[in-house]
Amino acid sequence: MDRHRISRIAHTHHPIAAPLDDAVVRRLLGRALRRGDERVLDLGCGEAAWLLRALDDHPGVTAEGVDLDTGALGKAAREAAALGVGDRLTLHEQDAGDFATKRPFDLVLSVGAAHAFGGLLPTLAAARAHLAPGGTVLVGDGFWEREPTQELVDMLGEYDDLASTVDRIVADGWTPVLAHVSSVREWDDYEWSWTGSLSEWALDNPGDPDSGAALEAAAVHRAEWLHGYRGRFGFVTLLLRRTTA
Repeated sequence: MDRHRISRIAHTHHPIAAPLDDAVVRRLLGRALRRGDERVLDLGCGEAAWLLRALDDHPGVTAEGVDLDTGALGKAAREAAALGVGDRLTLHEQDAGDFATKRPFDLVLSVGAAHAFGGLLPTLAAARAHLAPGGTVLVGDGFWEREPTQELVDMLGEYDDLASTVDRIVADGWTPVLAHVSSVREWDDYEWSWTGSLSEWALDNPGDPDSGAALEAAAVHRAEWLHGYRGRFGFVTLLLRRTTA
């Protein structure tokens, strides 16, 4: 089953592809969009959930999103039209690492998409290339809450603890101005929604060729979470400003 289709179905009831609730998302965006007329870029936007919230809450904001998932971008365009913000949203179907523009952005987002750039610091380097002077980056990535087993590292990848993660960001020339560490409740809501939405779709569509694969993917993910990384793997979302030019 195509991983993009899995992700779209799994995020049906939790469109933010990260363990964050809506109140936190709006609080982070509210701090980042202080003027209300910013240009915003999301590198790896998926269904553009962050951008849609920014546009809906801030009528003076314009936004661009970059992603390779045709289906996700199509859904983003339809939702933007339904919200009446389609004229302020531009979507680019391409690799976020190859995106180029002549005009910088006041806010650059990349939440849960560091894998597309090869890690957190390369993600920040990509964001820096598009950032206007005095602009803000909103980035979200994982970290280890507790020492991981080798099995978990093999499953999820190489991460630092929270303190080391922030130290690396600061050493790279950034200053955190706000951060949110996802709570256990946010994680549980996200994972139950992810696995539940995918399972529900599979049970409601038994004739679909992907039904069995979807049910299996949900079961594997649920087991990996409950028996593996629950309480061990964390997620931090940070608002960053450049410390140095």
